[in-house]
Amino acid sequence: MPRVLLIEDDPSVREGVELGLRRRGHEVAAVAAGEEGLAALPVFRPDLVLLDLMLPGINGVEVCRRIREAGQLPIIMLTARGDDFDVVIGLEAGADDYIVKPARTEVIEARIRAVLRRIDAPGTERPAIERHGELTLDRAGLTVTKAGRPLALAPSELRLLLHLSAAPEQVFSRQQLLEHVWEHSYHGDARLVDACVRRLRNKIEDLPGSPRYIQTLRGFGYRFGPL
Repeated sequence: MPRVLLIEDDPSVREGVELGLRRRGHEVAAVAAGEEGLAALPVFRPDLVLLDLMLPGINGVEVCRRIREAGQLPIIMLTARGDDFDVVIGLEAGADDYIVKPARTEVIEARIRAVLRRIDAPGTERPAIERHGELTLDRAGLTVTKAGRPLALAPSELRLLLHLSAAPEQVFSRQQLLEHVWEHSYHGDARLVDACVRRLRNKIEDLPGSPRYIQTLRGFGYRFGPL
């Protein structure tokens, strides 16, 4: 089972989530502050971080940024305000998903599985190695390079890129991407998609404001190409 680092300052939430995940077989390290969470990373070596937005000291957004700067560890943010501007800031900082508190343990575990699940890109006949302009996508190795330089993509960014590039020129609505990339089967939050697209463009595009690879069709969604 995945090892989970929980960074949550509310004792009742922290204890409830920790107990619920442990009962389902997860190994959990639970801390109350951002500084403690950052210190626990190299010691506990989690598979995923559950990160509260509103933390004392170093807040959750800054913790998220520091984790992202160090690597591509999956991050799910916890927030008590699903429509709050802080959610967008958290997503822009590099979070892969977010959960509104309070949330049932089965919901949290389902999101953990979805974030960690190995990518199953559409199109089983596609070659393992694809080249699109300067981008090289290794679907088997789950790596992306640009002009020979490896790109550090967060899990959600990699899933999004592989999904879009599997069907060049096909337009995907935000809801379709939520269902296929984030596995949100309900009417989900389009901010997840838009924030991930912006982060991905900043990494793969020469001019993110004039994208070559991931294009927006206003009122419809996104597509990959044409190049």
